[in-house]
Amino acid sequence: MLGEVWWRRNQRSSGVFEDSKRSHDAGEAWRGDDPGQVAVEEQSLELQSCATKLWTIKEVLVRRHMKVAFFGRTSNGKSTVINAMLRDRVLPSGIGHTTNCFLRVEGTDADEAYLTTEASSDRRSVTTVNQLAHALHMVPTLDSGSLVKVMWPKSRCALLRDDLVLMDSPGTDVTLELDTWIDKFCLDADVFVLVGNAESTLMNTEKLFFHKVSERISKPNIFILHNRWDASVSEPEYIEEVRKQHLDRGVRFLAEELKVVSLDEAPGRIFFVSAKEVLSSRMQRAQGMPETGETGGALAEGFHERLREFQMFERTFEEFISQSAVKTKFEQHTVRARQITEAIKAVMDAINIASADRKICCLEEREDQKDRLDFVRGQINRLTVSVKERIKTLTDDVSAKVATALTDQIRSLPVLVEEFRADFNPTQEALELYKTKLLQHVEDRLVGCLSHRCSAGVLRDMAETQRHMTDSVQPLLSPSVHDRLSAPSASFDLTYDLGLVALCTDFRENIEFQFSLGWTALVARFIGASNAKRALGAAADVRPQETSTFKDDMAVSIATGLSCVSSRASMAGMVVGGVVWRSVGWRLLALSLSLYGLLYLYEKLTWTDGSRERALKQQFVEHAARRLRAAVPAAGSACSQQVHKELASTFGRLAQRVDLSEAELEGNIRQLSFRIQRLENLQRRSKAFRNRATELETQLEAFSVQYLQEV
Repeated sequence: MLGEVWWRRNQRSSGVFEDSKRSHDAGEAWRGDDPGQVAVEEQSLELQSCATKLWTIKEVLVRRHMKVAFFGRTSNGKSTVINAMLRDRVLPSGIGHTTNCFLRVEGTDADEAYLTTEASSDRRSVTTVNQLAHALHMVPTLDSGSLVKVMWPKSRCALLRDDLVLMDSPGTDVTLELDTWIDKFCLDADVFVLVGNAESTLMNTEKLFFHKVSERISKPNIFILHNRWDASVSEPEYIEEVRKQHLDRGVRFLAEELKVVSLDEAPGRIFFVSAKEVLSSRMQRAQGMPETGETGGALAEGFHERLREFQMFERTFEEFISQSAVKTKFEQHTVRARQITEAIKAVMDAINIASADRKICCLEEREDQKDRLDFVRGQINRLTVSVKERIKTLTDDVSAKVATALTDQIRSLPVLVEEFRADFNPTQEALELYKTKLLQHVEDRLVGCLSHRCSAGVLRDMAETQRHMTDSVQPLLSPSVHDRLSAPSASFDLTYDLGLVALCTDFRENIEFQFSLGWTALVARFIGASNAKRALGAAADVRPQETSTFKDDMAVSIATGLSCVSSRASMAGMVVGGVVWRSVGWRLLALSLSLYGLLYLYEKLTWTDGSRERALKQQFVEHAARRLRAAVPAAGSACSQQVHKELASTFGRLAQRVDLSEAELEGNIRQLSFRIQRLENLQRRSKAFRNRATELETQLEAFSVQYLQEV
């Protein structure tokens, strides 16, 4: 009957605590969720602890039997108490440490008792339990962490008829690994029977175990048996004092330390017994013999009182197990589960609020980053246009400035050439060396003058432009990129590559003696030096059929020149000349010829190396000036290209820093978006878990109203 009621409540409790599995999974998922600054480590650990507690409680509740664990130190008589309750020597007992492993006693519908081990499910005779579980029997196959199941016929023990399981454990001081094994076999018990020694008080080891049960699952249901109370007979004058001392300590432990019962209820959970006497008496009565001591002598004084105390424990225990089984098994766990759900709801609320606050901060920060990105992009576009215009203006100014300076230097070219001093020799090798040095001198002086006039101003304008670009870009850079911003290069210097050597490669000097009144000189005087050179040079190369045409052209040119000369003379001069010629005659002709010859001789004698050098310099000046004038635009353009390249390179480096800032802003925006998405997921999950906790709390309330309040 009780089993059916129990089964229905187990089914309901299984549904109530089904969410505990999801809570456990939530704790596992939470562990790898990395909530950042939203959920602190303490909240994560608390949630995992709650999930573990709920899962453990569910495992306890879905079990279809009541589990009673007998707990205590070695030789306190745990096995003897169980044997006395079973009314037979089922478990090994005796002097010293006897129980070597965990023994589980449960009922069976069979008529014969048997046992099984973890290593084998084969049924063995129950008489072998002493060989398997007795510590004094050297059986190497079992250790303190092993479990032996003893199946005892329900017909021989009324306690086992209501799906009751009795768990006997080795002493708490057997081995250092006992804590792990106790957690495995005893932690989830529904009722605990703490078997103490009447000759000593409760130890901290025993107390700590029950504190652990209270923390990890729920407040335990505990009975305290002070066994071997028959030893008090030897000191009858101290019985009441000792009993009161044990009782007070037990009450404080149950009511004040563990808080599992009230101060009024605690004495009803504490008993003073002698299990050995009860077992001996019951076995003799079962055999139809009179009740005597274990050795056959008279029973110790006060035996019947101790027997009634043990029977009172059995009645209280049986009532606690049978009539109040549901409340015993479920009430504390239900209360504990409510506390856990409240803790889960509090954690979920805190996480939800923290997630919402953090999400708002992230949204605001993302909007700021987006506004910053739009601002940077707009500013860099406008700055690019402005800088290009400024660079164009500066390069045009540089080109004009260099062209003007070079034009001025071309005008002063005669002075520069005149300044040149070197040994002059009219031989071919010496002339080539002289011209090379002359070219180098002129180019160095021209470059030096251009650098003096232009470089300082150009570099100053460039530095100002670079500072303007840097100052304009700095507000657009992020702090990390701003720290890596380098100063503009100070190694730039404007170069002037005039290429004078290339320009004057076709220069051919003419330092041969030429009489000023000679045919060549006269032709040059009338038709120009360039035309005369071209005409005289062409005359030597013309073919015979072209000779008459060339002569006609020359005649026309000379006639034109002469007509120009004659046009300048007046008619009166011609009349005077004719009168003089008639009066002077041949004398004038002879004088003219003499003067012509003297002039030729003078010029011939004065045509020295110095004259040749002056003629070469003059010819070079004319040639170089003509070529340099043609190269003025190219020189200005080359300098402006240098300036343009340097400024464009500077702005390009600055633009790359801006690109890095934009990339950093874009990365921040993506990271914030990802963080916002995670926070939204965290909010949804926290709300979902809170709803599950609320649903579980509602189901617990309904379960409590329907089942626990009926009991």
